[in-house]
Amino acid sequence: MSTKSMGIWTLDGDVGQLRQLMGRLVVSTKGQEFYGLTPAINTWLQENKAGDGLLSLFLRHTSASLTIQENTDPDVQADLLDALRRLAPEEVRYRHHLEGIDDMPAHIKAVLTGISLQIPVVGGKLDLGTWQAVYLIEHRMSPHQRSVTLHFIGS
Repeated sequence: MSTKSMGIWTLDGDVGQLRQLMGRLVVSTKGQEFYGLTPAINTWLQENKAGDGLLSLFLRHTSASLTIQENTDPDVQADLLDALRRLAPEEVRYRHHLEGIDDMPAHIKAVLTGISLQIPVVGGKLDLGTWQAVYLIEHRMSPHQRSVTLHFIGS
């Protein structure tokens, strides 16, 4: 099978000198919800003149998470929050509950959804699909300050 039938394409292989960028995105949450990060990340990439490369995102918390998900129909996010509540209900008695009834369920949801992402960057923008966006998912009921470390490597 030829690579042409697979739709494979290649960026210019001569990227010259690679460079690194690091930054931190702080997100103020209001409670259990999806918080869109794509516009802020793309702005950061453009302000720092990122070209083509790879962006790694790392959330510095254990009771929230990162995901790439549907960006058009808010019912998708509502349904996902409902599904996570069914998987880790707050009504169950957990051993760990130092910060309230949503404490351990938030940790379970973060394990299920993850705290890091790696996304290609093309032309200074995240190379996401048409209906995709990057989100921070807050699993706690109360407001929090969440911190995401951004690490770009590329041209």
